[in-house]
Amino acid sequence: MGLLSRLRLVDEAPAKLEAQYAPAVMDLPFTNNYWNTTGLNYGGGIDRVSAMQIPSVTRCRNLLSGVLAALPLELYNEKTGAELDAPVWLNQPDIRQPRAVTIAWTIDSLLFYGCAYWFVTEVEASTGRPSRFEWVQNTRVSPTLDATGHEVLYYTLNGKKLPMSGVGSLITFQGLTQGILSTGARTLQAALDLEKAASVAASTPMPSGYISNSGADLPEGQVQGLLAAWKSARNSRSTAFLTSTLSFTPTNFSPKEMLYVEGIQNSALQVARLCNIPAFYLSAEVQGNSMTYQNIIDGRRDLVALSLQPFISCVESRLSMDDLTPRGNCVKMAVDETFLRSDALTRLNVIEKMINLNLISVEQAQAMEQLTPMGLGDGYETNIL
Repeated sequence: MGLLSRLRLVDEAPAKLEAQYAPAVMDLPFTNNYWNTTGLNYGGGIDRVSAMQIPSVTRCRNLLSGVLAALPLELYNEKTGAELDAPVWLNQPDIRQPRAVTIAWTIDSLLFYGCAYWFVTEVEASTGRPSRFEWVQNTRVSPTLDATGHEVLYYTLNGKKLPMSGVGSLITFQGLTQGILSTGARTLQAALDLEKAASVAASTPMPSGYISNSGADLPEGQVQGLLAAWKSARNSRSTAFLTSTLSFTPTNFSPKEMLYVEGIQNSALQVARLCNIPAFYLSAEVQGNSMTYQNIIDGRRDLVALSLQPFISCVESRLSMDDLTPRGNCVKMAVDETFLRSDALTRLNVIEKMINLNLISVEQAQAMEQLTPMGLGDGYETNIL
């Protein structure tokens, strides 16, 4: 390695960093059966499709993926903080779809499974770094571990063994914790059971019960005909008529007595806790703990700091590793410039003070507000009438 390389003045092609493509297993206990074809972690008794049937889970997923998918990815110099020209793949990792789609499903995988995978489809000829990717479902990927269950020997995609570097390998995004399919399996199953119970209660015109006969015993054929007629009549009308020898006795509680509404509300609160999302975003606030107007204004910053930042850190740190980004540079999500952007009056007051303190120039202020005249700095003059 030359002097310029040691000083990081010249970018060089990275070595085959297999440890970055196959990170160590962090969540123990861990066995080869941990990663199976269903994509479920140990202890996980519910899959993603079932979990998405829970409205509060769908709300959390769409909130996390939707917000982060809208944030641009930018490239910066770590020492100077200057923004650099981003490579093409940073604006569009998958040539077949917009960046927002790829990022949204990457966050989806991190939320449900605790990890995400990008399949390398192209590599730069000059540096050997991956330059195009495609997101792949966790259910299609199966790591094979060593005897101790701590290291990944290789990955398989749809049962086919993959190389550990170059085209056809995988980029692994590690979550800061296990996915909710593992950590919240019981919570999600309880919420799903509650949704099913409420659905059955809503679709059943009359509570379940039995018809007793105080007269002579009826033949089996007449009993079946009576039950069929009863069921058909209850599907068309709620009012029933029975003879003096027949009586109906309900055997279950009414939906009101079952407290379905309260149960679903509590379930939404539990899901909000599971996904680390403020409860008011799911309309699941605890009574007496509602947010004030000032709290709601500051809620976005709290959402970023407490809920979005773990996912932001996972994506930023992985895309900044040496096998993807030249050393000395880093990838950042433009949170402050988009999601946390202040209103126009507040920004102008700050910019005015910065200009008065000679911290920035008028041209820099124009650039901050995306008002830079065409050609500024290239020898052109602009006249404002």
